[in-house]
Amino acid sequence: MAGPEIEALIRQLSKLPGLGPRSARRLAFALIKRRKVLLDPLIESLRLAAETVKICSACGNYDSQDPCAICIDPRRDGALICVVEDVADLWALERTASFRGKYHVTGGRLSPLDGIGPDDLRLDELVSRVRVSSVKEIILALSATVDGQTTAHYIAERLQETETTISGLAHGVPIGGELDYLDDGTIAAALKARRPV
Repeated sequence: MAGPEIEALIRQLSKLPGLGPRSARRLAFALIKRRKVLLDPLIESLRLAAETVKICSACGNYDSQDPCAICIDPRRDGALICVVEDVADLWALERTASFRGKYHVTGGRLSPLDGIGPDDLRLDELVSRVRVSSVKEIILALSATVDGQTTAHYIAERLQETETTISGLAHGVPIGGELDYLDDGTIAAALKARRPV
């Protein structure tokens, strides 16, 4: 129905997370239809990102400089490191403006079924950071899945011999959440993590 160039664009767009073939087709047609307003600026942004964005050698964040802006910010507390699985998690925490420490991106989580072991993640780099700097606390902000919690336990074991306090994010009922709409696992976690009022 469409030429090979359009089909190639649709195939590439459908590889993006959250876009299936139908969404990719609609997006491709919208880009082509509004070439000057959408497509040309997108091409320039992609080119610029490909040329300038780097992975921070200290924490694993994406930035145009290495080390990244968070790592070199003197207002950040270097004694506090929040461990996340992905840069998207780091950015989610940054949006809250409630964390003033530094980060460490593991690059994923341990998953024996998927063949992802400790050597596939940035865990040795985390242990090295803790040993060579004055880190007082590690906050494990990993997903509440079996693989996420396995990764958290592995990290805690690796850091056990250090003087670092290891903590994790609370799990349970979100603010504004109604029990009737929550899944059973969330409710069970909230009951286990209950605290005095």
